[in-house]
Amino acid sequence: MLSFQLASIPGVSVLAEEPLSRHTRFGLGGPAALLCDASTEAACIEAFRIIQASGAPRMIMGGGTNLVVSDAGVRGVILRYTGARIERNNMHLRVESGAVLQDAVDTSIRFGMKGLETMTGIPGLVGGALYGNAGAYGRSIQELVECVHATNGNGITAFRNEDCHFRYRSSIFKDSKQWVILSTELRFTSGDAAALAEKAAGIRAIRDAKYPPDMKCAGSIFKNLLFAELPPSAQAQVPPTLVREGKVPSAWFLEQAGVKGLRRGDIQVATYHANLVYNDGAGTAADLVGVIQELKRRVYERFGFELEEEVQYAGFES
Repeated sequence: MLSFQLASIPGVSVLAEEPLSRHTRFGLGGPAALLCDASTEAACIEAFRIIQASGAPRMIMGGGTNLVVSDAGVRGVILRYTGARIERNNMHLRVESGAVLQDAVDTSIRFGMKGLETMTGIPGLVGGALYGNAGAYGRSIQELVECVHATNGNGITAFRNEDCHFRYRSSIFKDSKQWVILSTELRFTSGDAAALAEKAAGIRAIRDAKYPPDMKCAGSIFKNLLFAELPPSAQAQVPPTLVREGKVPSAWFLEQAGVKGLRRGDIQVATYHANLVYNDGAGTAADLVGVIQELKRRVYERFGFELEEEVQYAGFES
């Protein structure tokens, strides 16, 4: 039986019918048939190989911060790599993908390593940050990446920065689900630790005010828009002052569409931020998906283009 095969691997733990609401920031989602955690690279490679050979449906999961899981849950096996070591070598950090992103941020600041401080307060794990090319305040993690180590169940492959095909909130790992990210090598420049800490504290205060740490949300639901890719009719309506680094906030389009405060069950659009959707209690994934689709519909009808989610979906038919 697959669960026994996986559980027999040193460094692997397996939970059957584990509610994914316990492992997603929205606090939503039914059970995973099997939730498999691997704590070492060797364990992860062997587990992934066995899962693939079994033919069972599979999914790779990180910290669940940007994941919408269906109320019915997920069939098959969910694999998570939980290795979380952070090792410093001069102006480099080697970080395993199961490390909390904030721990990597704090480590870099403590040693006066400049480049990751703007990502303070972003929830989730380093693997997820690489997967979605996380960033904030004009910076993205791709600027620091020297290489990423990943497995497809057959050893370890090293991806150089250019091999990762990083772009706005995306990467080769998001395009192709055959890889499990194991670790990354990040290169920093030297900075003043006190100044970096002060900058991070200011950013953290802003972020915590907008996205309280105990709020059941994924941060922004939709990606911001590249101005050059908008329809001409939409471009003509955007105030020039909103365009920064070639991007326009999705929140502006949502606000014009009148979505602030929209609610379905316990799923709520914030009254102060149109691109923030949260679970206000005992929400359901069905209601969350319904709200997301309603927001997309309103923007499409008003501006003639479709917003693209930052969140990923699991356990849905389509």
